[in-house]
Amino acid sequence: MNFNRIAVLGSNSFAGAAFVLKALDDGCDVIGFNRSLEGQEFFLPYKGSLNKSNYKFYQADINKNLIEIIEIIDSFKPEVVVDFAGQGMVAESWENPSQWYTTNIVAKVKLHDLLRKRDFVKKYIRISTPEVYGSQDQLIKESWDLNPSTPYAVSHASIDLSLRAFNKNYSFPVVFTKFANFYGPGQQLYRIIPRTIIYALTGKQLHLHGGGTSIRAFIHSADVSNGIMDAITKGQIGETYHFSPNNFYTIKEVVEIICKELSIDFDDFITLVPDRASKDKAYLMDSNKSRTSFGWNDNVRLIDGINDTVKWVKENLEEINKSSLDYIHKE
Repeated sequence: MNFNRIAVLGSNSFAGAAFVLKALDDGCDVIGFNRSLEGQEFFLPYKGSLNKSNYKFYQADINKNLIEIIEIIDSFKPEVVVDFAGQGMVAESWENPSQWYTTNIVAKVKLHDLLRKRDFVKKYIRISTPEVYGSQDQLIKESWDLNPSTPYAVSHASIDLSLRAFNKNYSFPVVFTKFANFYGPGQQLYRIIPRTIIYALTGKQLHLHGGGTSIRAFIHSADVSNGIMDAITKGQIGETYHFSPNNFYTIKEVVEIICKELSIDFDDFITLVPDRASKDKAYLMDSNKSRTSFGWNDNVRLIDGINDTVKWVKENLEEINKSSLDYIHKE
């Protein structure tokens, strides 16, 4: 089923901006909401879309401007709402958990309670996270129990459970999606792949937390966007879908790949530091359901995606060097 009118919450986020580009290129009319103003264009790939005139951005915070957001949604009448909004960052969620709960649970419940009364919304795409399952050493199926181990993960697990109840009681049209670690051109500079590339190109030492032994899968933003569009057009309401490559890497291995591509000596480049609090060892999601149900596939190999990101960093290095490479928390 095709939908032509899409609202995107968290449209300035890395994955949000990438999906806006995908939706515009697919011929959709799109509105976007974000608490921050649109930033530099090299972080916003949709600025280069031939259909960018079909996009309208609104600065709005789901904590402070929810009524205004709903009024705009009522005017636009999107058939689909894709929701990237929320407090991110795992380690930082320990510093003030209530902020994560206020945004990722309380504000979202208020949002969902208003959206359920809008019968023009045919699908709400929930962008969740494998962190809700906790650390696992085997492939995770969509049916697994939630076992979060950080305030960040607790906030996501809580709203997932709330949405299950809304779906059961109100027939709220939620489709749950969970993705492996995002990466690609335009990603926040403090994330491991762009940060490693930037440090390697500028001669800085990289701190490798816990020796980089955590195991992850990495999914390119183009494959994320394709997965979300599949969930919109083919996803069954109330169902959960995983999107992950079948290849898993330690963080150390990813850094080593980048070092090799940039001809940097790994041992000279990294400094070992203690791991972050309650960092989960591994998330290994089984994505067979999305592959068989949608025909989805991760088309971008990690080595190609890394080189794609290297190219983006090199092209924008002058502006990147003027930007902060550290996460800046916003309440």
